[in-house]
Amino acid sequence: MKSITQKRGFFVLLALWSWSCTLAAATVITKSGCNSTCGNVSVPYPFGVGDPSCAVNENFLLTCNYNSSPAVLQLYNIPVVNISVDEGTMVLSLHTAYDCYNESGLVEGLTTSQKLGDSFALSNTRNKLTVLGCDTLGQMTNEEKTFGSGCFSLCDDRLNFTDYTNCSGVGCCQVEIPSHLKTLNITSASPRNHSHVLDFNPCGFVFLADERTFDISDLRLSATPNDLASYDSVVEWVIEEKNCSEAIINMSSNACRENTDCIYSKNNQGYRCLCKEGFTGNPYLQGCQDINECEDPKTYPCEGTCKNTIGNYTCRCPLGMHGDGKVKCKGFHIGSMVAVIGAPILLVISTLLSVVICKKRTKQRNFFKNGGMLLKHQRVRIFSEAELAKATKSYATDHFLGEGGFGSVYKGILPDNTLVAVKKPRDFDKIKIDEEFQHEINIVSQVNHINVVRLLGLCLETKVPLLVYEFVSNGTLFHHIHHIKSEALLSWRSRLRIAAETASALDYLHSLANPPIIHGDVKSANVLLDDKYTAKVSDFGASVLVLTGQNDVATKIQGTFGYLDPEYLLTGNLTAKSDVYSFGVILVELLTGKKPNFVLSTEAQTSIINHFRSTRGNNELSQLLCFEVADETEMEEIEIFAEIAKECLHNSGIKRPTMKQVAEGLSRLTRLHENLQFQDNREEETLRLLGEHEDSCSYAVSTTSFSIGNYTDSI
Repeated sequence: MKSITQKRGFFVLLALWSWSCTLAAATVITKSGCNSTCGNVSVPYPFGVGDPSCAVNENFLLTCNYNSSPAVLQLYNIPVVNISVDEGTMVLSLHTAYDCYNESGLVEGLTTSQKLGDSFALSNTRNKLTVLGCDTLGQMTNEEKTFGSGCFSLCDDRLNFTDYTNCSGVGCCQVEIPSHLKTLNITSASPRNHSHVLDFNPCGFVFLADERTFDISDLRLSATPNDLASYDSVVEWVIEEKNCSEAIINMSSNACRENTDCIYSKNNQGYRCLCKEGFTGNPYLQGCQDINECEDPKTYPCEGTCKNTIGNYTCRCPLGMHGDGKVKCKGFHIGSMVAVIGAPILLVISTLLSVVICKKRTKQRNFFKNGGMLLKHQRVRIFSEAELAKATKSYATDHFLGEGGFGSVYKGILPDNTLVAVKKPRDFDKIKIDEEFQHEINIVSQVNHINVVRLLGLCLETKVPLLVYEFVSNGTLFHHIHHIKSEALLSWRSRLRIAAETASALDYLHSLANPPIIHGDVKSANVLLDDKYTAKVSDFGASVLVLTGQNDVATKIQGTFGYLDPEYLLTGNLTAKSDVYSFGVILVELLTGKKPNFVLSTEAQTSIINHFRSTRGNNELSQLLCFEVADETEMEEIEIFAEIAKECLHNSGIKRPTMKQVAEGLSRLTRLHENLQFQDNREEETLRLLGEHEDSCSYAVSTTSFSIGNYTDSI
């Protein structure tokens, strides 16, 4: 008897020792002999401090500044607030950009720049550019100048932000940042030097704020640079810039250890590792160990007999009770055998029916909320959620086309082999669907123009409608101008045609749509080219409807810097002339091949747009062209084209032409070009037949009678 008792005690001790070893292994986060903390921050592997062998590679090697109390963990001399292995994130305390004024003008200011190394990117889902001030324009751009954005906050009186729930543009505004962002420059400026608000708001601030921790009630208009020197922002990291397929193929270099999943990050375009459900530990170090759920009843409840399984656990209700022991066990009264056998079956059937009915009601509720009764009578097709999931292979990675302000776009193939582009919202919970949005979808569904991307249908069963557009195969005009030597742009004729087609589409939106539509984000990246290189205007995410009697619409400033109307930036009022200005920028891109934010090296701080507007004569203009000009006739046509662009780019909206005048001017210029080509071809053919060798007559274009507002036939 004593021997049996001793054996039982031995096995109990052995089990306790094994469990304590498992816990110890689960809590190991750092390599042996390496520091696991710096100050108040834990440093989990693959990160390391000081010794290069403590980190997976030099990208993840951090420093610990012991001169502060407590010590401060740093990445590139930037304080690190937190590191999460589970989420693949790092919270950094980034400097705030600011500008401060007194009665004499600018007193001090700071522009911030951030450059992240390999494996790191700013989180586009957690961070928002945030602007604080009553006369503050916050702007951001990356080092390559391939994007620019920002917003403008205004107010005329003291504000108490404790009464606010979000940054609406009054004293504070916010704008999302794009994905794949590894460099960022932030500037703060004031159009009126805070002159009317100096007594309570002498400074403007611009910073990245983590949405999880951002609290608008913490903001103060009276803040000084010492009060708001830095703000917590989130950086996402990946262990290697490969996809999971590549990592799995090369097992020797795969960083994910035992019992882990490989997670691909679109933002970072790389992978990280995560413990499988039911496992815990460091997925990069010793792998993940099974969680004994039965030892933690608070986290993993069980009202009956708990049994641990690999990656999970079971819970059986006590004898005489039934139900899910993980949720709640229910007692049952012993009755007839039919009742005993039938109760569990009835429970399963009723549960299944409840799930089916709930899903059906949710889809019906979304359908009606999204304007289904109104939209089902329009020309667009109403798709089911299942149809689009099948067409996109459940939104597979290889069907991903790109990402915009509204969400992600996926290629889809319908059963009849029709190619479509499905626009799927990025964040269901943060997009508000109201009558105005329903009305906008209704209007866009009626747009029918050869040079506007056609809306084929919608899915109204989801919380936010999915939009189904025609698939445009040849990418964006921006890509053809700036990234490839495209056959679509080899000749002047092609550039002129694309410009005329784009102008025709915008004229249609302004003049023929009912009510008129202001696009709001006209740029070469929103002009698509089909298989015949026909231009098609796309992306109505920033568009607004102009109701009867309106000339402008007050909106939160959005769009793309470089293309934005300067009047819109100052007033916040979007007009049809704002689209005209943005279209003028596209014309300059077509002529020069330069991006709007391109700064000439020969004239510091002079953008290509400003330099273009100041050109005089065809000699200066010809030096800016990015394509070969065939003859003098073409050069004279290009001069007319350039004059149209300059009129569109006038700083004053009143002095710009309407989109109709621009479209008519480009249309006539296109017809003139075709007529001259036809005449030249006929003359060459005649000379060939007659055997003549004299020089042919040249056809000059008279530019003296040119006017966008009164485009005469004498051109």
